[in-house]
Amino acid sequence: MKPQEYVRNALQTAITRSAFVLSDPPYISLERPKQEELGDLSTPLAMSLSKTLGMAPRKIAEIITQNLQLDPDYVESVEIAGPGFINFFYAKPCLQNTVLEIIRDGAAYGRSDMGRGRRIQLEFVSANPTGPLNIVSARAAAVGDILTNCYRAAGYDARREFYVNDAGRQIRLLGVSLSARYMSELGKTEAVPEEGYHGLYLVDLAREIVQRDGDRHAGMEAEARAVLFSQMALEFMLQRQRASLDKYRVVYDLWFRESALRDSGAQEEILRRMAAAGLSYEEDGAVWFRSSQFGDEKDRVLVTQNGEPTYFLIDIAYHEDKFQRGFEKVIDFWGPDHHGYIDRMRAALLALGHPGESFDVSIIQQVNLLRSGKTVKMSKRAGEIIEMDELIEEVGVDAARFYFVDRRISQPMDFDIDLATKQSDENPVFYVQYAHARICNILRYAEEQGVTIPAQADTATLGNLQEIQVIKKLLEFPDVIQRVVVHTEPHRVSNYVQEVAAVFHRFYHEHRVVTEDRTLTLARLMLARATRQVLANAFELLGISAPENM
Repeated sequence: MKPQEYVRNALQTAITRSAFVLSDPPYISLERPKQEELGDLSTPLAMSLSKTLGMAPRKIAEIITQNLQLDPDYVESVEIAGPGFINFFYAKPCLQNTVLEIIRDGAAYGRSDMGRGRRIQLEFVSANPTGPLNIVSARAAAVGDILTNCYRAAGYDARREFYVNDAGRQIRLLGVSLSARYMSELGKTEAVPEEGYHGLYLVDLAREIVQRDGDRHAGMEAEARAVLFSQMALEFMLQRQRASLDKYRVVYDLWFRESALRDSGAQEEILRRMAAAGLSYEEDGAVWFRSSQFGDEKDRVLVTQNGEPTYFLIDIAYHEDKFQRGFEKVIDFWGPDHHGYIDRMRAALLALGHPGESFDVSIIQQVNLLRSGKTVKMSKRAGEIIEMDELIEEVGVDAARFYFVDRRISQPMDFDIDLATKQSDENPVFYVQYAHARICNILRYAEEQGVTIPAQADTATLGNLQEIQVIKKLLEFPDVIQRVVVHTEPHRVSNYVQEVAAVFHRFYHEHRVVTEDRTLTLARLMLARATRQVLANAFELLGISAPENM
C-alpha cells in the first residue's frame, strides 16, 4: 500500500472509530506542508468537518489522532498544529520501500480508483468551424486534454467532446463568404459581406474549388451556391481543425454536431418539459424561461418572436443530451466572454432536475504571445489571428502543451516564444525533459561500467538529505493527480515535474550515483529509475515526449 493510501485509510478508520455522524465520507485532502519541519503530509480534515460536527477543529483533530492506529513502518509520528492541522511524519523504511514500489508499479504508479468509474464528460475548444484554431483554442485544448488524462488516471471514465456549431447564421455567412471568393477567382466581382469571413484561408479554399470544379458552380442562383458552399467550407474547416488537433496530440472521443441535435427535435422536448413544469411563459410573442427562479439575474428567451429557437435553448438541449448519455458530471471550458453565460445554463440544468455539482465551467483566460519582450499581435500568414498551427510549428508540440498548463487557467498568460525555444535550464520544458534524459544517461553509464542493474535492490542505504528529498517528492505524485481533478487545476502536474527535476538535479550535483560501493550504487540506481518512471508517467499525462538523449 502506498503511504498516502495508508494515511487516508487510517484517517477514515479513525473517523469511524470516533463515531462522528456524517452523511457521506469526506474527501481527505493530503498536502505537503510548506515548511518541512511541519511534516511530510498534512490534512485540514478537522477544519473541514468543524461546521458539520459543530465542534472546534482542534478538538476534532485530537479525537481523530487518539483513534489512529499507525504502523511504525509507515508513520514515525503524528502532530496537531495550528487550529487543527493533522501532520504526519514518514518512517524511513516507508521512504526506502517506496522506491521499489514505484519501480514495481511502473507506468501504473500514480494511478488510483478514486473516481470508481464515475462517468465524466469534458467539452473543450468547440470553436466555430468558420476558421483555423487560434492560440486560445490551443490553450483550451491542452488544458482539457491533460485534465482528461488526469481524470482517467484517478479512476474516472472521462471522455473528451468537441461540440460542432454547424448550424445557424454563422455557417450561412461562411458559405456566402466562400461563394464570393470563388466568384472572384473566376474574375466575377462579388463582395464578401461586411459581417462575413475575410480570412485568406477562404481564398485558398476557393482556388482549390476552381482547380477541381472550374466554373461549374458559377451559373447557380446565389442563394443555392451559398448553401452548397456552406457545406464545402464547413467540411474543409472541420478537417483542418481535426488535423491541427491530431498534430497537437488531442484526440476526441466524440465530435457532436449541433445540426444532428436540431434534427432530433431535442429542443422541442426541452420546451415541452419546461411548459409542463410551469417553467416557461409567453410574453411579447416570445417564449421565456423562468431562470430568475434558479439563481439567474433575469429570465431568458427560449424562442424568439419570429419562432426561432435561441442559441440558449439549443445549448440547454445539448447539455441535457449529455446527461441522457449517462454522464454524472459535465465540465465545460469557455472563453472569458462567456462568463455571464454560466448562471443561466446552471439555472436551466437545475430546473431540469440536475444537481448543481453535476455541471461545472472553467473559464480559459486570454493568451498574449511575446517575442523579444514585445506582444505579437498579428499572424505572419493570415494577418488577422495567430493560428495554433503557426505557434506549434515554431515552438513544438511539447513546449506548447507544457506552457499552456503551466499557469492557473483562471489567469491570463504571457507565452514567451523566445523562452519556449531556448535550450537551457531557463526553459522549464527543456529543464524537465533534460532531467529525464540525464537519468537515462546515468543508467546507460552504469551498464557501460559493468554494473548490472537488477529489477530490485536493497534501498536501506538511502538516507542522506538529498536522497530523502527526492523520495518524498516522488511520493507526492498520486496525490498531485487527485488534487488536479478535485480542484480542476492541471497546472499542478507541470509545476510538480519541475519540482521533481529540481530535487533530482540537486541530488545529482551532490552525490555520485555509480560509486565504489556496490550496495550504495545499486540503491542510487533504484532511486534514479524510480525518478525516471515518475517523470515519464507525468509526461504521459502532459502529453509530452520523454527523451532519452538531449
